Amino acid sequence: MKHLVLVGLMGAGKTTVGQMCAARLGRAFVDTDDLVETLAHASVSEIFASDGEARFRELEQQAVAEACASPEPLVIACGGGAVLAPANRRLLRAAGTVVWLRAPTSVLSDRVADGSGRPLLASGTGPNLERLAGLREGAYAAAAHASVDTGDLDPEGVVDAVLSRWQDARR
Repeated sequence: MKHLVLVGLMGAGKTTVGQMCAARLGRAFVDTDDLVETLAHASVSEIFASDGEARFRELEQQAVAEACASPEPLVIACGGGAVLAPANRRLLRAAGTVVWLRAPTSVLSDRVADGSGRPLLASGTGPNLERLAGLREGAYAAAAHASVDTGDLDPEGVVDAVLSRWQDARR
């Protein structure tokens, strides 16, 4: 289990915390949404607008597989819906320690503000985050080896908690 993998809803802190964890561990950081954009030569919003969510999920599955196949130990931040595919959950769990970053949807809503640039929040942040949380909770739980509540912690505190859970899971 070489990689440290972060999963969770939009606004949970996957990118910020992932970059900080990577710096502390001396590892490269990979965001699967960035890999998707590289594969598609388009932004996530453009992919959703032109090809739809199904095509995005196909590209996301490729991105997850590519990140997990890295021979170099990485810190991987997965897009919020990456764990919806059972194949992704299996791959992520086999390739690393998966930590679910959680927070109340009210906190997530504040963090993502108006949701601009996030296609699944186009029709409103709060209600959509509530809906996504309900739909994805089981998938996050199935994917994760551990979880960290990010709601009341600053980024440094989240990093400390993530690295502690990561060390515990590796024992």
